Formats: sequence, C-alpha cells, structure tokens
Amino acid sequence: MVGSEAALEMRVLHRHGKSIREIAREMGVSRNTVRRYLRDEEAERYKPRPARPTKLDPFKDYIVERLAASAPERIPGSVLLTELRERGYGGGYTMLKLFLVGLRPKAVAEPVIRFETPAGRQAQVDFARFRFPWGVRYALLVVLGYSRLLWCRFFPRQDMATLMDGLEDAFLYCGGVPQELLFDQMKAVITRDLRLEGGALIRNVEFLRFAHHWGFTPRACRPYRAQTKGKVERPVRYVRGNFVYGRTFLHDADLDQQRQLWLERVANVRVHGTTRERPCDRFDREERFLLQPLAPRRYTSLVLDRAPTPARRGPRPIVTVEKRSLAAYAQLAGGAA
Repeated sequence: MVGSEAALEMRVLHRHGKSIREIAREMGVSRNTVRRYLRDEEAERYKPRPARPTKLDPFKDYIVERLAASAPERIPGSVLLTELRERGYGGGYTMLKLFLVGLRPKAVAEPVIRFETPAGRQAQVDFARFRFPWGVRYALLVVLGYSRLLWCRFFPRQDMATLMDGLEDAFLYCGGVPQELLFDQMKAVITRDLRLEGGALIRNVEFLRFAHHWGFTPRACRPYRAQTKGKVERPVRYVRGNFVYGRTFLHDADLDQQRQLWLERVANVRVHGTTRERPCDRFDREERFLLQPLAPRRYTSLVLDRAPTPARRGPRPIVTVEKRSLAAYAQLAGGAA
C-alpha cells in the first residue's frame, strides 16, 4: 500500500500521458499497484481495523456507572483496579488507565487574560544578547506598556552602570518617566526573590537610590509567569527579526546610527498588532502628557564608576539620516581599515 501523495502522483502522471509501465518503473512499484490506484480513488485510504475484544469489555459498564455515582469526586485508578479484580477482571492496569483517560473530562486550560496598563503607568525592561563581527553586544529594550513605544540601544556590557545609562537615555527619549518599571529578575535590580517561598522581594539598594532619583518604582516579574512580561519579550524578537537580521553593520557607531533611524522610521510608526495603532500616535495623543517629569540632572552614584555623558533634553529626537549606498559602506570600511 502506498500513501495518498504517491497515489495522487500516479494519477497526475497518467493524466500527462504516461503509460502504466512508465509510471510503475518511475515510482518503483508493480504495474498492478498502479492499475489499482488509477481504478479506485479510495484505495490509498487506510481502512480502520475493527476493534478487538479485550478483557476489560465486560467491566466497562460497571466503570462508567461507578464514576458517575462518585462524581464530582475522582476515584483513583488503583482503587478501581482492586474493585475489578474482586469481580474477576484478569487484565492489566494499563488497559484500565487508557480507558479512564477517555472517560474523564479533559482539563480546560485557564485562559490568559491580557494585562493592559493605563497610560504613563508602566514600562517593561529587558536585555537581549547579540553577536556582531566585532563582538557581543547587549541590547537594552524599554517598552511603554500603554502606547508600545519602543526604545533600544546596544551596549558592550550588561551591568548596573549600563542599565542606569540606558534607562536615563530612554527617559530622555520619551521626555518623561513612567510610574513603574517592570524587570525580569535582573541581578542588577533584584538581589533575591523569595515570593514563591512566602517571602519578600529584595531589591538592590543602589538601584533603589537610582529609582528614587528618577521617581519610579522598580517591580519584578514573578518567576514562571511569562505572560506578565510579554510586552518586552515580543519586541526582543521584533528587534532580532526586523532590525538586526538581514542588515550589515560596520561598527558600533554605524549600529547606533541605524538603530536611531530604525526606531523613528520603522519600529514606532508601524501599526502594532495588539493596539491596531501606531505606537508614536498613541504615545503623542495620550501617554506623553501622563509621564512623570524628568529629573533635573543625571544620577550620581557613589559606588559605580559611570563615565559622564552629555545631557540630552527633549522628547524623541527625529533622526534624518538617509540610507547609504553600498559604495558609501565600502568607503567607510576602507577608512576604518
């Protein structure tokens, strides 16, 4: 017996004028097999075998009645096996267990309720690792929960100083600060999470000072609750597929320049799959004015060595860099060499 695809191929070859002998030689089957499948279009379908009697058959009515009488309480299979043995059942437990699986109602998965935050309330934060020809870089992503406005930037390290620098850049990009930031168990933010053991969430003291300076509350996703951090995990895949993969970058400066252009011309102006709006429109119309004001100055850490960077003010800078030709890239590569 051959499969349905092979049977279909035989009919196609026959319609194209090939003889039964040619079809049989090409497909490696006998001529009688080809004749059979050309004559009977139902031949390739497997006929179900009739069910064979089992040792459990005489006791199935008893099992059904026993389960119905005890509902909604669940009777263990081992208890039913003991009762059936007393009634003369000579089969095994596996046969009984398979029969019970078909009788008991399947558990309905608890629906995942999408958690939407009001405008200005929350942003989600995460790191993603990328490898470029000149080394590994870590993308810090910040997504505003209401508008889905995305900010990202690539760094050579994934530490607390990087996190602080990136968040300050993100606040300046948005022109304000959300009331809370949601993190995914970052060691720079969360020292220990004992909530699953009935304990508390222990935050990094230095990062708490940074959060107090900018006026937001740091929060952490509960372990094994992936649906609480979906707003930032999906953008991680989006950055990989829409920005990094399929592009050519020469060095960090080129990567950063293309990143700024991509945020303004692609990421934040496309129609978002959930909100059905462009993130920039939703942000400008509703969320921009509900963010908290920026701190008057950058945070100064007493324990971290943070390189000074020029302060930038104002909402989302518009980058006007045009796409470069391959000749321009070749010229840049030659200059870098």
